[in-house]
Amino acid sequence: MKVILGLGNPGREYAMTRHNVGWWVVDHLARAWEFDGWKRDGDALVASGAVGSVRTRLVKPQTFMNLSGAVLRPYTRRPTWTPASDLLVVVDDVALPLARVRLRASGSAGGHNGLKSVEGALQSREYPRLRIGIAPRDAQRRAGSLADFVLDTFDADERAVILERMPVLTDAIETFVRDGIAAAMNAFNTRDESC
Repeated sequence: MKVILGLGNPGREYAMTRHNVGWWVVDHLARAWEFDGWKRDGDALVASGAVGSVRTRLVKPQTFMNLSGAVLRPYTRRPTWTPASDLLVVVDDVALPLARVRLRASGSAGGHNGLKSVEGALQSREYPRLRIGIAPRDAQRRAGSLADFVLDTFDADERAVILERMPVLTDAIETFVRDGIAAAMNAFNTRDESC
């Protein structure tokens, strides 16, 4: 089973923030793939179904960002489930330009508390991630603390840019589910350079 883990913070006050882009993506996927409704599963909301013939589960942790990885512990106990091939973490990235898509097979957390938590839960950096740029178009807008910036909401124009990318994000994740992270990286990292 493939697990698509969208990182975000629970609560209405965080729903439209930059830090919750991972949740926006998995919510979009649940609708696009016509999965069953979200159901509580421990410390997460999950929606399950199939992408083609591949069993797939969308996961939204209901803990705060810095504890996100805890929801993966039940999967790590499954003998046939391997994070390096069966997990994709969808996460915001303040170092990437707005709406830029970057897939990686492994790597460091880069200071992201959600990725640090995933790494801690898996005891490994060997898991795929899809990073979505949230940096403002105007560099002056990022003045102040990083925490304040990522927990602030997008303006209407920025939100529209992110939402316009949902078809590309869906295609990239479907490629990962069907063909693996290498195929997704080859198809979408190069394509995204022109954005």
